[in-house]
Amino acid sequence: MPNKNVNQDCMETKFPILEDLNVWKKCRELKNELSALARGLPPDEKYRLTDQILRASRSITNNIAEGYGRFHYQENIQFLRQSRGSLYECIDHLYCSLDDGFINEEKFILLKNNCTDCLKLLNGYIKYMKGKES
Repeated sequence: MPNKNVNQDCMETKFPILEDLNVWKKCRELKNELSALARGLPPDEKYRLTDQILRASRSITNNIAEGYGRFHYQENIQFLRQSRGSLYECIDHLYCSLDDGFINEEKFILLKNNCTDCLKLLNGYIKYMKGKES
């Protein structure tokens, strides 16, 4: 049986463009919130926690986008899984920020809840893509 591909199915079902994906939009909002947090960290964290937060948060939407542009469902799913890993990395960076006193408990809870919301959307999208694969 030939492999179905994302682009072929997109043309048949008028699959939304990347910017229409709720998971990408929500993760983009989170990326912007985490970027703001990173910009507020002390200068001596520039090449440490600041850089790590920026890279991990950007990786979330980057991997969703790259997976979206892939030809086969399985490739897309693999990039979505990498995006999920980056989300968990961001959660760990939030714990570092809290433990080091860079953010308070209220800000930590807000950002962690936003990460959790993104994880739920991302897991749902992965499940959806797995269903399209079969």
